[in-house]
Amino acid sequence: MARKDDFLKHIQDGNTNKGEFITLGAAMLDGETITNAFVNVPLKTLNRHGLIAGATGTGKTKTLQVLAEGLSEKGIPVLLMDIKGDLSGLAVAGSENAKIDERHAKIGIPHEAKGFPVEILTLSEQDGVRLRATVSEFGPVLLSRILDLSETQSGIVSVIFKYCDDNKMPLLDIKDFKKILQYATQEGKNEFEAEYGRISTASTGAILRKMVELEQQGADLFFGETSFEVDDLLRVDENGRGYINILRLTDIQDRPKLFSTFMLTLLAEIYSTFPERGDTDRPELVLFIEEAHLIFNEASKALLNQIESIVKLIRSKGVGIYFVTQNPTDIPEAVLSQLGLKVQHALRAFTAKDRKAIKLAAQNYPDTIYYDTASILTSLGTGEALVSALDEKGRPTPLAATMMRAPMSRMDILSDGELSNLLSKSKLIKKYNETIDRDSAYEMLNRKIEKAQAEDEKEKVKKELEDLKKAQSKQRTTTTRRSSAMNPIVKVLTSATFIRSVFGILSKAMKKK
Repeated sequence: MARKDDFLKHIQDGNTNKGEFITLGAAMLDGETITNAFVNVPLKTLNRHGLIAGATGTGKTKTLQVLAEGLSEKGIPVLLMDIKGDLSGLAVAGSENAKIDERHAKIGIPHEAKGFPVEILTLSEQDGVRLRATVSEFGPVLLSRILDLSETQSGIVSVIFKYCDDNKMPLLDIKDFKKILQYATQEGKNEFEAEYGRISTASTGAILRKMVELEQQGADLFFGETSFEVDDLLRVDENGRGYINILRLTDIQDRPKLFSTFMLTLLAEIYSTFPERGDTDRPELVLFIEEAHLIFNEASKALLNQIESIVKLIRSKGVGIYFVTQNPTDIPEAVLSQLGLKVQHALRAFTAKDRKAIKLAAQNYPDTIYYDTASILTSLGTGEALVSALDEKGRPTPLAATMMRAPMSRMDILSDGELSNLLSKSKLIKKYNETIDRDSAYEMLNRKIEKAQAEDEKEKVKKELEDLKKAQSKQRTTTTRRSSAMNPIVKVLTSATFIRSVFGILSKAMKKK
């Protein structure tokens, strides 16, 4: 009993918060839930990023749901990457049942069923608000990193952007970029060499192939207009609850490069757009990246460095990023070291590699006299997790094996009818789902090429006319000569006999004198 009382005091002392917080559940000791030993996460430290990890079926998605609900209730907007397609139920109230009531009785808080304001977003042709960005918004540096270009190739991309800026040619979509690449080494080769130096066809060919690879993963749908404005992620409803923006990515798992491209673009846009906040009492926006390994597994070193830099810097903008994955080792160490909140659901030890991964995962948590961390990681049940957070002063809270509270919203997806009804009420769909293909580099270069071809044709015709005139003039001269040669009198006068006779007579006359 003394151990239990000491543990309760240990947890309560470590979770003393003066500001607002979200309650994740109640702490557990020796397999028993300690009622009212609440495990809280202060809003003040939610911009310090976090991790939700655990094996399949251990409750990661429900934890994500609970955090998103808590943030929305506090008026903080959320962006969820829904790769498995099971988060749309946040829009409607969940159902009550005996198991949920029993769980919440152990935790010490009542369960309330409710839905939340939800906006459905998409990168592909699925239903939802279409997210797009222009090539110009990427800029040469970011685009080069996404395409994993060499230094020489990156320099060519910079020249391409400079040419388009100098000539007021918008780079909006992939066909714009492909057209200017071809123009630089074909029709516009002399123009580029005069202004920017020689551009290698081998380098532009390599860039073009990498752009085609990205295009095949669906980037042609992502690049273009109307560009999504990140401020639209910050909306709250009429009741002051933050919108939960759910990005449906169920068809993206076999296109990791597009996912990485979108994520880096989004983070870069947020970082460049949002004002500096410093240390505030609550975040402005929280992102949850489900199946986070999809970002890191296919990312080049340059892209990883860019992601790591943004993760380190973006918290000053009031933005928190939470990675959801099966194992903490899926996240690069440089990123993992930046994470303040860690929610670790059960891990399974089937192989020697699994056991090694569990030992490494255990080392990510504070030492405690109440748990054998490596052992408890394999014995947690569904809906239970090890939680380590930061208090309002940035110090780690006591490590707690936690009975997680149940979501208030539906723990299942919306039906087709419910989804259609939700989409019909969206204000953003009307704003972003119209495809615009305005005058840009592709059209401008085509006109320029057509004009140059017309001028070349004109010069060619002019030259042909001049050649024809010369030929006709030469022909007239030749004809005149021939006509003269055919004249009988001329024939007699120019005949050899006549000339000899005349000159012969003259010669004789000269001799007599």
